[in-house]
Amino acid sequence: MSELSEKIRATTSKGRRAGALLVLEDGTAFEGFACGAEGESFGEICFNTSLEGYLEVITDPSYAGQIIVMTYPQIGNYGVNPDDCQRDALALRGLVVRDMCETPSNWRSALSLPDFLKQEGVVAIEGIDTRSLVRHIRDNGAMKAGLSTTDLDRESLLGKVRASESIVGVNLAQTVSRTGAAPFEKVSCSHEFALDAAQGAPNETYRVVAYDCGAKDSIIQNLQRAGAEVTVVAWDTPADEVLAMQPDGVFLSNGPGDPEAVEETYEQVAKLLGKTSIFGICLGHQMLSKAAGAEMEKLKFGHRGGNQPVMNLLTGRVEITAQNHGFGTVFPSLGPLVPEESEGFSEHVDDLRVWAERKVAPVVMNERWGRIRLTHVNLNDGTPEGMAFLDVPAFSVQYHPEASPGPTDAHYLFTAFMRLMDGRHDYLDIDIAEDRLAGWRF
Repeated sequence: MSELSEKIRATTSKGRRAGALLVLEDGTAFEGFACGAEGESFGEICFNTSLEGYLEVITDPSYAGQIIVMTYPQIGNYGVNPDDCQRDALALRGLVVRDMCETPSNWRSALSLPDFLKQEGVVAIEGIDTRSLVRHIRDNGAMKAGLSTTDLDRESLLGKVRASESIVGVNLAQTVSRTGAAPFEKVSCSHEFALDAAQGAPNETYRVVAYDCGAKDSIIQNLQRAGAEVTVVAWDTPADEVLAMQPDGVFLSNGPGDPEAVEETYEQVAKLLGKTSIFGICLGHQMLSKAAGAEMEKLKFGHRGGNQPVMNLLTGRVEITAQNHGFGTVFPSLGPLVPEESEGFSEHVDDLRVWAERKVAPVVMNERWGRIRLTHVNLNDGTPEGMAFLDVPAFSVQYHPEASPGPTDAHYLFTAFMRLMDGRHDYLDIDIAEDRLAGWRF
């Protein structure tokens, strides 16, 4: 930056700012300005397409091990309210934005996002072309990256990036899980303005044990609002300890990283299947898949954002969903198709959008758990987004239904879980247009 540019910048709300450098594993580099804590960090670079909800994004434990690029151009304009944080400790490795707002304007704001990042020790960079960076990730896939305010030499930082650890094969869930069993009691009073007081609090009629593989607080809160008394347990809690609590159902939470590495969780899930009702989301969906012997694949750049279109194959309705994952289930690996329950089709397809076109929710025969139906498909890339076990009480989705941040289209899934615990076979037969408004004041 020229001397004149520096003088002009010094008179703005940005002021004089130290430099920062982002380097990707393939040598691509971006120079910008520090807008968070000093230091350097390394992780897998990924991008999130949400237009709002940046605080919920950066406090989501599912981002453990990752440097997040926000695609929306200005981030931080409504500041930070700690009540919106999804966990007390941040798990992301770094944040990349086009423009960081220093002077937020919102009645709920307690401090600015840059101040929050400094407080939490998160390295961040602004002033780079995030459009170019996101295109590069889309074309070349997710990769390791380094972010530094202390080492601004490209070759030096590149060497550190290439020597850093990959998230593949690493159990990141254990780094963000709670360590013991405890009732979940967090209630945020500042959210009352958005809740429909006329609906009232539901009776806690269901006892749910939630495996914490990196659970967002808002997801547990949604279980409570649907009528569950929730006890949260560590990611590797033995199945017999969970069953000893005599739950009506078990919830498998979201979480970060490679599902193959979270062996202790999916081994327990295999012991729980058929003995209690199970609902899994995101990593929980993958844990249920692994318990059924499915193969996993690493997606090129993952699904992250609040605008992912998913078709419910049971109803034909399209849900706009919030997602955050870099791995996915290979649906054909669950077993061969059952033609008589798949409208006569007997051959698997690579692009699952074919089932949306055919208006069919295909069923496979799993060698261990019987019939499993594909219930949801991603309309962007044809990957699996949900499944329901037909011979044991269990279902799961790959996305986040809690709307923090994101749309409320998938809120019905919490209601579906309550209905599954009631023993209803039609638990997924819900008018999502009506249910998505339940409990909220608009």
